[in-house]
Amino acid sequence: MPKNHSKPDDAPEPDGLTAPSVPSSDEASAPALQRGERVAVSDDLNRVIPNSPEAERGVLSCMMQDPANTIGEATIKIGARQFYDKGRSILFATMVEMYDSSLPVDIISLTTVLKDRKLLEKVGGPAELVNIMRYAPSAGQFSYYAKVLRNKFVLRQIIETSQKTIENCYEGQTTVDGLLDGYEADVLAIREGLEQKDEIKPIRDHLMDAIHQIEQLFTNKGKTAGIPSGYPDFDAMTNGMQAGQMIIIAARPSMGKTSFAMNIVENVAIGSKVAVGVFSLEMGADQLTQRLLCSQAGISMTKVMSGMLSENRDFPRIQHAAAKLSECKIYIDDTPSLSIMALRAKARRMKKQFGIELIMIDYLQLMRSESKKAQDSRQQEVAEISQGVKALAKELRVPVIVLAQLNRGPETRTGSNNRPRVSDLRESGSIEQDADVVTLLMREEYYAESDEEREEKSGRSVLIVGKNRNGATGDVPLTFRKELMRFESRARDEFDE
Repeated sequence: MPKNHSKPDDAPEPDGLTAPSVPSSDEASAPALQRGERVAVSDDLNRVIPNSPEAERGVLSCMMQDPANTIGEATIKIGARQFYDKGRSILFATMVEMYDSSLPVDIISLTTVLKDRKLLEKVGGPAELVNIMRYAPSAGQFSYYAKVLRNKFVLRQIIETSQKTIENCYEGQTTVDGLLDGYEADVLAIREGLEQKDEIKPIRDHLMDAIHQIEQLFTNKGKTAGIPSGYPDFDAMTNGMQAGQMIIIAARPSMGKTSFAMNIVENVAIGSKVAVGVFSLEMGADQLTQRLLCSQAGISMTKVMSGMLSENRDFPRIQHAAAKLSECKIYIDDTPSLSIMALRAKARRMKKQFGIELIMIDYLQLMRSESKKAQDSRQQEVAEISQGVKALAKELRVPVIVLAQLNRGPETRTGSNNRPRVSDLRESGSIEQDADVVTLLMREEYYAESDEEREEKSGRSVLIVGKNRNGATGDVPLTFRKELMRFESRARDEFDE
């Protein structure tokens, strides 16, 4: 008789758990996580953290044999923290410091400096220095050793980042979106660290690109080289919005900077058929879409909000505008309080998924940085955000329009002095430093001193191009149609500066 291994119906399950059901053949072949099972992540004590003592000794040997040709290159390609062995890390840092101080880097002087600093035994003593110096057959192998050393360091960084993420996943103290953003930020930091160590290219590698750009300018003479904004005077100054540019549109509250930026988005998406990514940290996607719809249909927002629409006249215009906008490639992310790292991650996905060629961010001071330095100073935080936006423009090779707030400077000045200035940018001078183009939007009626003057200046606006790294500065006359939340080009007159 075969033994009966079945359990009686009334027998309790161990530890109060129900017995797992036997998986089907399809379920059994699926990954454990997909089957809903818990997978334990254990440390394998037999595994060795990625490192290469041979490459570390090889790099140091080449530096000792030919300091004039290798130490300078070493400071570009690698750093002391890439050495797994602490003693060899100390030795590398000491040689670089001696080289920077114009001291001779040889076995005798190196021994003397390490001995004076009581570091000689930490690097293995005099005998180890001699062994390292003789280790490499020649200094010509430096690049190979440096590459191996860097690759091992990157592997250790990936392991460290992954382990930290695994721990955070089990602790469950962060949201899934937060975990993903954090992991992407850590991986991005590793990637950026690699890119910063890339070799500097000779000018011949850039000449063909430069010639190609010159040929395009010649072929398109008289035309805008970058993406046209839809405002001819502005495009004439900037030659269009160029790839890699950070373009600031700054203004005091209620000046209409969001409307102006969305007018550009509308012009670009409809007129140039360009895909645009919009990050709205202040307004919801529904509100922005309503603005676009009313602007395109030529219907007052007040009329729409009050519901006082004509079924025979207004609704056909709205439907026509909706049909036109539905063909546009406008992608809106209205996640509030985005960190700069999360925004960059989302922008990369937009670029990969939708091929966006222009990004608009509304607005800079609503973003945040999660670095430790940023927690101590708001100016430092804004500086990191500004630098991150500029890095995003360069990385994706697209123009990035960023809205920003001005301080109260224009309101404290009187007369013609109330024109905003680049120095009025709020919270950080780094915005002006990082930006390629800084524009300041002003509605003249806002600063009118009497009702008569306010009536006279109604709708008169100006976009002040205060900084233009590759072109002229000056004023762009505009008319603001408040009922449509739309800015239009205006001919210059005797009142324009």
